[in-house]
Amino acid sequence: MQKRAEFEGKVAVVVGGASGMGNATVRLLAAEGCRTHVLDITPTADGSFQSCDVQDYEQVRRCVQNIVDQEGRIDLLFVAAGVHLFAGIEETSIADFERVLAINLKGPFYVLKEVLPIMRKQRYGNVVLMGSDQVFIGKGSSTVYGMSKAALGQLTKSSAIDYAPHNVRVNCICPGTIDTPMLAPSIERFHQMSGMRVEEIHAMLRQAQPIQRLGTPEEIGRAVLFLLSDDCRFMTGALLSADGGYTAQ
Repeated sequence: MQKRAEFEGKVAVVVGGASGMGNATVRLLAAEGCRTHVLDITPTADGSFQSCDVQDYEQVRRCVQNIVDQEGRIDLLFVAAGVHLFAGIEETSIADFERVLAINLKGPFYVLKEVLPIMRKQRYGNVVLMGSDQVFIGKGSSTVYGMSKAALGQLTKSSAIDYAPHNVRVNCICPGTIDTPMLAPSIERFHQMSGMRVEEIHAMLRQAQPIQRLGTPEEIGRAVLFLLSDDCRFMTGALLSADGGYTAQ
């Protein structure tokens, strides 16, 4: 596949780029000619890696500054870091509540707080946040996770409005059930709570999608690439579903 000139030489940052949908996006951006930087707690050989726990604002600030010192700018940003928790209110410990919000909501806020001023000053930037189908709908036993993702939808919209005058776009990709490493612990927890066999849970998840299968990380990566591209220059503040038709039901 021929590289698109619009990506060649751009500086791209993927937060949570060591695995899953984030890693798929890192590899796609690199293949398009971007200079890719990965912030994650897990080391990866893909892109230029820095260890960064998004729960820690000082770590985020330092890592972003390192990229700016090296590159002079940040053109593209995908905030993919996140955790899932399959639990209702009564099953959610205070520690779990604080951990999910710290990673899924505070982390993206910290990253935006550091990167958006850079994009504003350079009068160019393109941001994608990692939402979920739960930006649009509720699911059982997903209290804190759903709350964190719904809040990201509003963070997307308000940031898009604030930074549109500065030629900075902010959109949100909203995946459904994707076959990533993060899915396995949720399936195991559901297995323990329900007694259903793991194979039955996988089949149930596939059948719940109108498209009759789970999504792949690369499919979400390609949707992120679209949002980061010049193909959608008139899109900002958008919440883009990529869920096999799940929320269309």
